[in-house]
Amino acid sequence: MASDFLFSDESEQTPEQENNSGTWKVLIVDDEPEVHAVTKLALSDFSFQNKRLEFISAFSGKEAEKLILAHPDAAIVLLDVVMESDDAGLKVAQFIREDAKNNHVRIILRTGQPGQAPERHVIVNYDINDYKSKTELTAQKLFTVVMSSLRSYRDILSIEQSRQGLEKIITASRDIFSAHSMDTFIHGVMQQLTSILGSVDEAMYATSLVASNPNDKEQELIVFAGQGDFEKSEGKPVKQVLTEKQLLACQEALNNKSIVYEEDYLFAFCSSRFNHSSMLYVSGIPKVLTQTHKDLIEIFSQNVQIAYENVQLQSEVEDTQREIVYRLSEAVEQRSSETGNHVKRVSLICYELAKGYGLAEKESEILRYAAPLHDVGKVGIPDTILHKPSKLDEEEWRVMQTHAIKGHDILSGSRRDIIQAGAILARDHHEKWDGTGYPRGLKEEEIHIYGRIVALADVYDALRHKRCYKDAWSLQQVVTELENQKGKHFEPKLVDVLLNNIDSFEQILKNYPE
Repeated sequence: MASDFLFSDESEQTPEQENNSGTWKVLIVDDEPEVHAVTKLALSDFSFQNKRLEFISAFSGKEAEKLILAHPDAAIVLLDVVMESDDAGLKVAQFIREDAKNNHVRIILRTGQPGQAPERHVIVNYDINDYKSKTELTAQKLFTVVMSSLRSYRDILSIEQSRQGLEKIITASRDIFSAHSMDTFIHGVMQQLTSILGSVDEAMYATSLVASNPNDKEQELIVFAGQGDFEKSEGKPVKQVLTEKQLLACQEALNNKSIVYEEDYLFAFCSSRFNHSSMLYVSGIPKVLTQTHKDLIEIFSQNVQIAYENVQLQSEVEDTQREIVYRLSEAVEQRSSETGNHVKRVSLICYELAKGYGLAEKESEILRYAAPLHDVGKVGIPDTILHKPSKLDEEEWRVMQTHAIKGHDILSGSRRDIIQAGAILARDHHEKWDGTGYPRGLKEEEIHIYGRIVALADVYDALRHKRCYKDAWSLQQVVTELENQKGKHFEPKLVDVLLNNIDSFEQILKNYPE
């Protein structure tokens, strides 16, 4: 071993790691204890981006394989070739890439017997990043190879972070109607900014509540999404989660509609037609930012807002669709002497029944927003029949039954999920489990699940409330009737879901009284 390594009889202990700033893990794989000691001594004062080295030792190939699995975040492997066998190191290199699927760690092959592992052969046939003879690895050259390897590792992590961010954005755009798509999207774009800067500790995206005056600078910023400590602050006003100094910087960025850089964090102002005041906060940024970095951050912060606006616009369209459905349904219910709260109650009852039945969240949500359309066909029924306080005669009942098909005809043909569901349940919500219902006399699972759920929700709510032709029933009367109609009018499983959770359904009735 070259004299530059400064062999010493002193203790092998390395300086205490600076845990606050993190460490770079270096796995030393060699069957000679002296090599471990010399390597640690030569690199004892090494630092890169304010992070020291953390050494992990393995004295055989088999031990190295276990440690690489235990430390997937290792940055460098200093790997001997000849250990328990002549090719033990090469097998470890192969294990790292093929079995552990770790393509990030930098593998530096060190050998004291170059003839047994020719450099050209090894470089061509094994995915290693450098090849050194132990005799040429002076302290200075070891420092150089570790420094260059850490830079490569840092850049690889940055690229991987960028890939993960893009993946989240793509997932959010593909699943735009998901309840958490906006949240996933924002986390993705924040991760992209992290990849631009190379090192970020925390990030936060805050947005203002929509106000009537877009020039109002006093709108309260709310944490929409966050990473690090801010992950637990979502939904809170920024004034509750930022320090006084940070709030001043935030306000400066808000007032000047600009990006404010402090020692180790930044605030980037964003705006759009929907959110008049949005702010991107990132901490842990490099102390020295190049102009290129700043230009990228400025472009990125504006592109974030454009993308955010597109996602929000989709949400606005969806909310508008739901509101129209509710208002239309309320108009129909008022015409048939029922209150708008009947619409709300049936909607919520359907949602809870769907979840209890086992439908997926997306299906349950669609049913929730489509359920108010179940009686839309009543717009085609004469008032004399709708408001008749006594029992309908045979001809009047025949006319009343047509509202199921009328509702289906009104809503069919739409490409929107909610309207499509509305057409189905408008047609099927008067079918009965035993086949005695209308308009098509379907039975059991021939009836669409939406129709089966709305049938139970509608009858349950109607029985519990007064109508022009009847008084409200007591809870016990309703429970008895549902038990009697189990397997006749209603699917048995759905009746069980309702009766087993009757308190929660009764609470819905209390929350939305007549």
